[in-house]
Amino acid sequence: MATELTMPKMGFDMTEGKLAQWLKKVGDPVRKGEAVAEIETDKVNIEVESPVDGVLRGTFLESGATVPVGTLIGVIGKADETIDLSSLRAKAGGAAASSASQASASVSAEAISTLPVATKTNGRVKASPLARRMAREAGLNIAELAGSGPGGRIVKRDIDAALAAGRARPVAEALAPRVAAPAMLGPAVLKPESVPLTKLRQTIARRMTASKAPVPHFYVTREIDMAAAMDLRARLNALVGDDGQISVNDMIVKAAALALTRFPNLNASFTDTAIQRQGAVNIGIAVALDEGLITVVVKDADRKPLAHIARESSDIVIRARSGKSRSDELQGSTFTVSNLGMFDVESFVAIINPPEAAILAVGSVMDVPVVKGGQIVPGKRMKATLSADHRVTDGAEAARFMQLVTQNLEEPLRLVL
Repeated sequence: MATELTMPKMGFDMTEGKLAQWLKKVGDPVRKGEAVAEIETDKVNIEVESPVDGVLRGTFLESGATVPVGTLIGVIGKADETIDLSSLRAKAGGAAASSASQASASVSAEAISTLPVATKTNGRVKASPLARRMAREAGLNIAELAGSGPGGRIVKRDIDAALAAGRARPVAEALAPRVAAPAMLGPAVLKPESVPLTKLRQTIARRMTASKAPVPHFYVTREIDMAAAMDLRARLNALVGDDGQISVNDMIVKAAALALTRFPNLNASFTDTAIQRQGAVNIGIAVALDEGLITVVVKDADRKPLAHIARESSDIVIRARSGKSRSDELQGSTFTVSNLGMFDVESFVAIINPPEAAILAVGSVMDVPVVKGGQIVPGKRMKATLSADHRVTDGAEAARFMQLVTQNLEEPLRLVL
């Protein structure tokens, strides 16, 4: 039986998506879980995976086309299966035939060299987020590349072709500005300029306004003794070696997930008629990209061992930063952890990620003097602030939740039981 591929919904407020490119051609065999297409959303580029084993029998959308969520874009079936492609194409809304899609999705390095230099809009080179990230990591000057995408847009295959042609700088040279930047002895020279909003920045602006304006936030801050947690982390990491290292954030995710099972109002959403408590604890992790923030999700974090959370969160964060997130990794969060500890931030407050009811903002683990038994001794402390929706919960409940998160981290064996 044929399986239809549709434009996926990745986020509760997503209404449409753009096909960046097909990763398979019509007639190619595909396996369940294998990427067949790349979708560009307001946030990142997502690889659409095949839900079944089979053959890509038809594609009904050209690269660069934008369609509503749920629109039919392709079909997978058996090689000898009879499929009415004409009817499916009509169902898809008359999108271009698969032959045209295949032609635009197969450009050689030699052909790319004959294309015009990348098109600019308002002084900005037209390129997909994935292409920009790949170019930056490879040390390519994206403004010098040719774009084979719609309107001269630079896409992944253009970067691949440039790398195949040997146009990347050596890795050491590409990373040098980041690793060995000269000392800044004076102020930088600023110039007035108008920077166009990226789609991700527009989405962040829209969602944060939709959250901060109508949602009555309140905040609860705790200082947590992290000495025992840091000692346990060091011992666990010595056992696992380089594979599956546990981060402080992994411990925070687990501590919050366990606490949420005791405080379901904080693992909920507000509706006009009810407080909708969620049936799973899915922890969103805020990830900083050059274009802005996105949230990746660790599903069922309360049920997973700490080592499992460490491996999974590392994998999904790496994929997010390389522009290869999977659709299920970007949706379904019920509570979010935002950690700025790696930037030596002592504390901050975060804006709730709708439709969630709360978000936990975490700062650095800091070496500080503390008083114990009337003596000043070295200590390790971390500040965490809960932002909560006052329509869903109240200060006392939020304080008890933070108390339990603190206990989970100050007695870290709770995290591995």
